[in-house]
Amino acid sequence: MKKQILVAGGAGYIGSHTAVELQNSGFEVIVADNLSNSKIEVLDGIEAITGIRPIFEKIDLSKEDETAEFFKKYPNLSAIIHFAANKAVGESVAKPLMYYRNNLNSLMNILEAMKEHNIPNLVFSSSCTIYGQPDKLPVTESTPRKEAESPYGNTKSISEDIIRDTVKAHPNLKGIALRYFNPIGAHPSSKIGELPLGVPNNLIPFLTQTVAGIRPELSVFGNDYNTPDGSCIRDYINVVDLAKAHVIAIERLLQDKNDSNYEYFNVGTGEGVSVLEIIEGFERATGEKVPHKIVERRPGDVEQIYADTSFANKTLGWKSESTLDDTLLSAWNWQVSILAQEEK
Repeated sequence: MKKQILVAGGAGYIGSHTAVELQNSGFEVIVADNLSNSKIEVLDGIEAITGIRPIFEKIDLSKEDETAEFFKKYPNLSAIIHFAANKAVGESVAKPLMYYRNNLNSLMNILEAMKEHNIPNLVFSSSCTIYGQPDKLPVTESTPRKEAESPYGNTKSISEDIIRDTVKAHPNLKGIALRYFNPIGAHPSSKIGELPLGVPNNLIPFLTQTVAGIRPELSVFGNDYNTPDGSCIRDYINVVDLAKAHVIAIERLLQDKNDSNYEYFNVGTGEGVSVLEIIEGFERATGEKVPHKIVERRPGDVEQIYADTSFANKTLGWKSESTLDDTLLSAWNWQVSILAQEEK
């Protein structure tokens, strides 16, 4: 019998790619999502890739009663991957209460359900934002956490603390936090990818929509940072590589390979790439020009951050494999496929 994995927020960008990798690895996937920033049609893409349509429940996990009802319906879960969170840095600065309410309540409701139904394993979608602007690069897992630059980042720090304290109080529970750097790209099939509703908050979908003529031009937020070309530097990881890290984390928990009840890993490439280098790389990989302009810095943005991934490489046996050019090309192919679907 296949082990059931709940993918909370599984209709979203990273969640949908992780659902694909879980199904390809022989797990039964249940997707729970309120569709606030995703579309139900994502399930069609998952099914087209894997031949299996995941079970789907529309639910708001930040609501205690809805969460309790869901777990009564699915009492045999082996593990949970928790993606269900609002995630736009700029929006969180403008709407902090919305972010704290949604991101923290959903996690606490899930942990309560794990206790009640004896579901021992949790993989949490964390973020490199917990490091703030680090004093030293690259960041390792022992890099001190700093005061977050945004409410979004702060919800990730607080969530990690909640998980750490909960598994300490309840030794039958185990958690792994994966601290993402910057996921980009799309599945090579172009059946799923990043599909934000409304105006994108992330660089790559805004870039691809600009090249597609949906947006007039891409804004580069600042060229006066202390970086080689003045634009912000990030560690851009292919979303499929990231999704595979979640499968490995789940298997680590299920096989009791974890060294403690709470572990955390940096999941990135180990390379820092600037925004202007992303634009150059996209033009190189696709042959398309990116209309862009330099504008003022954006509140909440960190100047530069990239990972030391050696701990995850060694302990999890995982590493990123995709090249930046291939990843950027996959993002463009996904955008082209969206346009083709809309024209039908």
